[in-house]
Amino acid sequence: MSRIIIALGGNALGNSPSEQLKIVKNTAKNIMDIVAMGNEVIITHGNGPQVGMIYNAMSTYAKLNNVEPMPFAECGAMSEGYIGYHLQQAIQKEIEKRKMRRKCVTVTTQVIVDKNDKAFSNPTKPIGEFLTKADAKKLASINHCTYKEDSGRGYRRVIASPKPQAIVELKTIENLLADRNIVIACGGGGVPVIETAPKHYKGVDAVIDKDKTSALLAKEINADVLLILTAVEKAKINFNKPNEQALSELSVADAKEYMERGEFGEGSMLPKIEACLDFVEHTRGDQEAIITSLTKAKKALEGKSGTHIKRRIK
Repeated sequence: MSRIIIALGGNALGNSPSEQLKIVKNTAKNIMDIVAMGNEVIITHGNGPQVGMIYNAMSTYAKLNNVEPMPFAECGAMSEGYIGYHLQQAIQKEIEKRKMRRKCVTVTTQVIVDKNDKAFSNPTKPIGEFLTKADAKKLASINHCTYKEDSGRGYRRVIASPKPQAIVELKTIENLLADRNIVIACGGGGVPVIETAPKHYKGVDAVIDKDKTSALLAKEINADVLLILTAVEKAKINFNKPNEQALSELSVADAKEYMERGEFGEGSMLPKIEACLDFVEHTRGDQEAIITSLTKAKKALEGKSGTHIKRRIK
């Protein structure tokens, strides 16, 4: 039995509650195919469209009713809950269909970040509605938040993307795994918190990269495989060029060389490669990270698909 972290990309979830309910049925089937192979599974996931929808709705409500806006950390926690709820339902149906003796549970997960992380002095992640320059300037003077122009479409609030340091509910996750549960955790990278006193935490307006948190979780629970699922079957170099090449295997050294050459897009494949390297470089040596699509996940674990990243390639 292998312990596998499955990091779900946005294509496995959808962009609205109704779309998500339809899509997660197929997601659950693919996940349970992996469980049926005899593996122990922990699921992480993104939350970009979902947390954006929640934040915008809460901001609109606050404006209309002249009440305090909902903090972004709370919006992140809400997205963890409702995505986990949908995944739990779909996975439990698959469990019943296959007559397996398992349960599925979601852990609303807090992830500690460093309050002095440089990301807080240079926020980059856009959230919320588009504004005119004048409206953005006015709001910034009131709420002391940062607003930046976004691709010619207007101004949006930007928040920090700090590095994950520790997972508050780690022991709970381990206990649930020991009881043979399928665990959904660290949704959207987890709710970012800072430690205000020993074991006391406070949410902060930030968003943590879910693949980086997935790598941290994989290291902390000594996973055998970090399986990052995205829209493509394999990572590629020379992307969209005549000499485009899909990668089946990557050593740490080769991955770093390709990164230096700028082969992986900053907003797409690069964070996934970085997360994979963070995992395989800080493990016992025989673990691997895999990048592939949801539909190819089972084949990738059988060594028949995906990009496999290891410390060394034999």
